[in-house]
Amino acid sequence: MRAVTVPVPGGPRALVVSEVPEPVPGPREVVVDVAAAGVNRADVNQREGHYPSPAGAPSWPGLEVSGTVVALGSEVTTASLGDHVVALLSGGGYADRVAVDEGLLLPYLKGLDLVEAAGLPEAVATVWSNLVMSAQLQAGETLLVHGGSSGVGSIAIQIGKALGATVYATAGTPAKVEFCEQLGADRGIDYRAEDFVAVTQDLTGGRGVDVVLDLVGGDYLARDVDALAVGGRVMVIASQGGSSATIDVARLMGKRGRIWGTTLRARPLEERRAIMAEVREHVWPMVASGAVRPVLDSVFPLEFAATAHERMESGEHSGKILLAVR
Repeated sequence: MRAVTVPVPGGPRALVVSEVPEPVPGPREVVVDVAAAGVNRADVNQREGHYPSPAGAPSWPGLEVSGTVVALGSEVTTASLGDHVVALLSGGGYADRVAVDEGLLLPYLKGLDLVEAAGLPEAVATVWSNLVMSAQLQAGETLLVHGGSSGVGSIAIQIGKALGATVYATAGTPAKVEFCEQLGADRGIDYRAEDFVAVTQDLTGGRGVDVVLDLVGGDYLARDVDALAVGGRVMVIASQGGSSATIDVARLMGKRGRIWGTTLRARPLEERRAIMAEVREHVWPMVASGAVRPVLDSVFPLEFAATAHERMESGEHSGKILLAVR
């Protein structure tokens, strides 16, 4: 079968379509014939040699797919041949087929295009595990989302609103600010023209925000602390702005604030199963009702994976970038 591999780490052109062995399902795994795969920032990091697949996962990129179940492991009880599904992966999604644990599957929802559904698993699992399972965002609280026009950011805005929070979102252009507001953000903030700390302090009457979802890291972290309300929580899920930060610890203590750094891919299987069980119970009804929906920027054929990565690295996209396999 085909897979987009990385023989030598490097730029987007390091991605090469190769022939690889067919996946064989373990006892509790299914094989999914892939319709589409989501493109994520983690895939870029992997391509550059900074974020290898965990042990046991395919060595090529791809953290989420949609498709059809074509093979079952001997102990599978929750999936059947022919089921349309979406799946969270540890790697290997940029391929014709992939093996995945049955606990990491979500059922396909009628009314959702099977290709566009590939843009949901990684984002909804990341957002729900951070905002709800960890930060315990509540109705009536205030959420600040950095990178609101990204794939994860666009889902965070929608889930935050569905939970009854007031949502502010940063983005890099007026068009992206408008994009965030069209998704439901109460106020988009152009971080190139505005200081998000000053804006959020003004919007909250000096109180600050309860939760920050930070996809940037670096020097944003100190400013996140400045933007926090008393008892506020900062969830750091990426480090596009750098992996080092200096904060005023006394200021964090005075606000009784918390800073949590999380990843999803490297968690033990049982933790990822638990996250997907919560997503299945709480987020999937939001998707079914239309309160949360995948927001697509562009779809490229599998063999144009390098172009898809170039699109992501350009920073010009709004929403998810996908690779269509079928």
